[in-house]
Amino acid sequence: MQDYLQLFADWLTYSVFGIIPGSPLGSSVDFFIYDTIKVTLLLAVIVFAVAIVRSFITPQKVKKWVAGRTEGLGNVLAALLGIPTPFCSCSAVPLFIGFVESGVPLGITFSFLIASPLINEVAAAMLFAMFGWQIALIYIVSGLIIAILAGIIIGRLHMESEVEEFVWKCKMHDAADKPMTWKDRIDFGISESKSITLKVLPYIILGIAIGAVIHGYAPADFLVNIAGPDNPLAVPIAVLIGIPLYSNAAGMIPIMEVLTSKGMAMGTALAFMMAVIGLSLPEMIILRKVIKLRLLLIFAGILFVAFTLTGYLFNALLG
Repeated sequence: MQDYLQLFADWLTYSVFGIIPGSPLGSSVDFFIYDTIKVTLLLAVIVFAVAIVRSFITPQKVKKWVAGRTEGLGNVLAALLGIPTPFCSCSAVPLFIGFVESGVPLGITFSFLIASPLINEVAAAMLFAMFGWQIALIYIVSGLIIAILAGIIIGRLHMESEVEEFVWKCKMHDAADKPMTWKDRIDFGISESKSITLKVLPYIILGIAIGAVIHGYAPADFLVNIAGPDNPLAVPIAVLIGIPLYSNAAGMIPIMEVLTSKGMAMGTALAFMMAVIGLSLPEMIILRKVIKLRLLLIFAGILFVAFTLTGYLFNALLG
């Protein structure tokens, strides 16, 4: 299928639009058409499949499954459950309150809160489309390990006193789970696929457009000196740059694809993406509503170290 998509992109770029093959403009337009179609189609299919899985995993069930679990097993389960139940920054507060109110230990709660935005079907689908299954698997596994270990560390620090007082007093009432037939689940999957794909499509188009410009016009080695594998500080710098940015995987991964093609080491690019998705400043501001500054700084510090070490590790492994 990829060959047909490439032939279509080539035909549209060079025959219909009449752009000169091999020119910077031609390379940019061809890249934009091919990647936009490929990513959108793959994203719609994968979101549909994940939505079917999510129809079995409601927030109410997640809280019941992780409540009462011991350290270790609880962190693993919470991180795994965070994958098919992604949340955005605006839902971090009610989710956090709901977990604490249900008796879920603080460390296990953080394992879920880290995994949920960091590992999601959009990021996995786009990484698979652009880099192959190996890189997508590396991203998923490393994200899981970070969520599990960070949750265990926070749990062992016994920082329950750093949670705002009102959180412990909240009483949230969950709606009862409604039984679903397979027709309901398929309808839900189609609805979610359409909704999420359309929602992230502007980010996809913007990210691919930026990537296309870099792909066509940036010198081949413009990143090698500042973010290549030979710069020992490239990874922490990339993580620091990623923290104040506000985007999601849909906007970041197309840019990441081009940055790696221009010389940025893969581990550095992964660390940069993780910082933007999992350690964004807006999310930190929202989480500050439910946890005190000391715990927030420890949480951010653990993720900063984890993302940096992950970048160094995969730079070494991937060359």
